[in-house]
Amino acid sequence: MEIVREAIQAQKKVLIAENMQLTQAEADAFWPVYEEYQKELKKLTDKALNNIKKFAENFDSMTDEVAEEIIKTHLANEGEYLKLKNSYLPKFMKVLPATKVARYFQLENKVDAVINYDLAAEIPLFQ
Repeated sequence: MEIVREAIQAQKKVLIAENMQLTQAEADAFWPVYEEYQKELKKLTDKALNNIKKFAENFDSMTDEVAEEIIKTHLANEGEYLKLKNSYLPKFMKVLPATKVARYFQLENKVDAVINYDLAAEIPLFQ
């Protein structure tokens, strides 16, 4: 799983680099903030993956209590994700113009959409 995650991160970084159209000065300022953000994002991704694992482990014997815990964990993680984005917005705004920050968040959202689409196709519905 860690190898897959590293491959996705590497591809994501290439996608970001190819689409951000950064000057050298912007790149020098952007990439350290990006790396810091990705480290924080990884913590949330780990929580989400653990929640999916819990779903899989309990799939055949799902109880209402476990289902409720999975839902609450998912929603809490979504809230933390939004908090993380909001906390990094000023950091990105400090190193890039708003149009490029918007582009960056668009790219992040597109990557998230692809990953979420793939997950949705693989994860069965609750029984």
